Amino acid sequence: MIYLADTANLDEIKELFKYLPMEGVTTNPSIVKSAEKPLSVIIPELQKCIGNKMLHLQIISEKAEDILREAKHYRDYFDLKENFYVKIPVTKEGYKAIAMVKEAGMNVTATAIFTQQQAFLAANAGADFVAPYVNRLDNISSHGIDVVADIVKGFNIGGIKSKVLAASFKNVDQVYRVSMVGCHAVTASYDVLMAIASHPMTDKSVEDFIKDSKKYYDVEY
Repeated sequence: MIYLADTANLDEIKELFKYLPMEGVTTNPSIVKSAEKPLSVIIPELQKCIGNKMLHLQIISEKAEDILREAKHYRDYFDLKENFYVKIPVTKEGYKAIAMVKEAGMNVTATAIFTQQQAFLAANAGADFVAPYVNRLDNISSHGIDVVADIVKGFNIGGIKSKVLAASFKNVDQVYRVSMVGCHAVTASYDVLMAIASHPMTDKSVEDFIKDSKKYYDVEY
């Protein structure tokens, strides 16, 4: 399973990419708003931080033709390459746009997915990634992990090549559980990702090793 950062905070991204094996960044209008910078500023900054790693950028247009036009404009304006993924919500126009954007030679991440069937439709339309929202499902008394499991199982049964990029996480346990049902990728906040990477017993073990090494590790370096 691969990990992406669901943030546009440059300090968070720099630290995550410095220490962890991150594969990209996902954004949406709410994330861009939280960075308190316009898109024209934040995207070039993100590009400098992540290099050729994946950049998932959400479209705000609602009609399929406008979605395609907006995606092409971002691609050309920011000189985005093969690491650019166009995030398209799975509305009626969105399904239509997925096929159009793929036909135009761009990668697609279908987002705002809440059911297995939405994921299937998006995959059949050509989406490279489908992004079910785990915690948002849990918040409405549904079962986000089960939805991810159903999508993964269905893709495997049907031989569907699209990958599942689970999103919307509140805690480490949710990430653990989607990993155990075969999820291909997750995108999570800085806090959740750093929590995944650490454990208090690891810190305690390192402290003990350092203490025990005194007097005995006598080879200079």
